Order: sequence, then C-alpha cells, then structure tokens
Amino acid sequence: MPNVKPSTVLGRQLGDELRRFRDAAGLTTAAAADVLDCTKGKISRIENGHVPVRTPDLIALMQAYGVNDPAARERLAALARRANRRRREGWWHDYSSMLSDSYRDQIEMEAICDGIRTYQVQLVPGLLQTAEYGRAVTVASRTWKTAEEIDRFVDVRLARQERLTGGTPLDYWAVLSESALRQEVGGSAVMRAQLEHLASMAERSNVTVQVLPFSRGAYSGMFGPYLLLSFPQMASLDLVLTEAPTGNIWIEGELEVARYRALFDDARMAALPPTDSLELIHRIAKEYRE
Repeated sequence: MPNVKPSTVLGRQLGDELRRFRDAAGLTTAAAADVLDCTKGKISRIENGHVPVRTPDLIALMQAYGVNDPAARERLAALARRANRRRREGWWHDYSSMLSDSYRDQIEMEAICDGIRTYQVQLVPGLLQTAEYGRAVTVASRTWKTAEEIDRFVDVRLARQERLTGGTPLDYWAVLSESALRQEVGGSAVMRAQLEHLASMAERSNVTVQVLPFSRGAYSGMFGPYLLLSFPQMASLDLVLTEAPTGNIWIEGELEVARYRALFDDARMAALPPTDSLELIHRIAKEYRE
C-alpha cells in the first residue's frame, strides 16, 4: 500500500488566513483557545494546517476575530471544506468503518509528524511488528471476531509501517522493557521472527531501539506505554498518545507534554545503549530457536 500523506497545503492556507485575522484582531493564541475551550497547542496546530477545522469552530473563530465580510467568511469556509475533503483521501479512510476515532487520529498524525518517541512495556510497538506478531496481538485483543476483520486490521498496521521505510521516513526512537522481548506472543517461531525483524529495523538510520533490562530495577521513567509525536515547526505542537484498554487518550497541554519528554529522557538514559540493546535482542532471539 503506498505511503500517502494527506495534503496539508489547503490546511496551511486556511491556517495562515486564520492567523492573519487573529493578529489583526489583537488576540493571542491563548485568547483563541478560550474561544474554543481548547489548548493553545490546538490553535497552533490549526494555524499550521495539522488538524482539520470543524465548521462550528470556524464560525466561532471568525466571530471572535471580527471576520464580518461575507466574501471573507465564504473564502474561509470554502478552504475548510476543501482541506477536510483532501484529508479524507488518506488511505486509512478505506478502513474507516473498523477504526476507532482515536486510532484514525493516530494514523493521521503519524502521516504528518516528523518524529515519534515511544516507551513500551509489554509489547513490541505496532510500527515494528511483523504481520504474524501483529495478528497474534489482534486475535488476543478479542476486538475483532472474523478472519476478514483480523486480516484488515493487520493490513492497517502494516500500511502504517511505511512511515518508517517510505520516501520521507520519520525519525523513530523506541525504548522497550525487556518484558516486551520475553512476552511470548504467537509462539516461539513468531517471537524469533519478530525479534529478528526488530533487530533489522534497529539498524536503519532513522530508527533507534533501546532495551531496558530487568536488571535496571525501578526508575523514574517506567510509566507507559505512550507515544510522543513531534512536528517540524515547533515543540509546542508536540502531542502525547497514551494507550489504554478502553481507548487511547491524547495529551496536548505544554506542561503535560514536557513531563512526558522528561519521562522518555529518563527511560532512554536508564536503557542499554543502542548497540548493547541490539546484542540483547539477538541473544534473546536465539533463545527462541531452542
């Protein structure tokens, strides 16, 4: 499946227009955030074309910014309609009937971010999973019942992985607890292939994998799992996605995101260096051959 990014050109055009009107009205991003009852980070993502603008939000912003000219209001509304239509052309919308809103949001954000840092406790992260490992995880989740549903969900996971290998691969840094390497998912053959694949991916220039061995004991960064997504414009656009059985949660407050950055830094500092981590992955993979 091709690595198709949603076009954000129209979104950036709309964001530029909204920023210009906000500046003309003398309002800060904090004031605009109050209008939508959201964070400053969301306003920044709107103005940088990273998230779609819902019609009620657009109307509220235009009113707050004093955009009263009918032609200007229609121009902004037309831009929003076209930008949102372009976003709906992402490959993942072929699977929209089976994807939760939070998972679809995750895929959209993966498509436009330039870096992901993740800490995983129990499982190999989705972007580094083999098809067989991903299938075993999907079956165990009991979310999907039929073989067709399971196949389609695994297809989505594999399509997401092109963000690591496509034309403009993102920078990916994963810190994994040793338990993720030893939790036998799908049987020994599946685990052996998974760890060999993990080691292969860790040798890519845009992928860093570190392992936190059991011998490290307790440390301040051992809370997870989570993903920290970064964007090229500014750190204030960064997002955190925490994973939970009842649904994933987005965190966008600057102070909260900064806390997760600190947690990740603690985790990577406590983990084995990449070279030593790769040696440990190979060593555990050999154990599954026995």
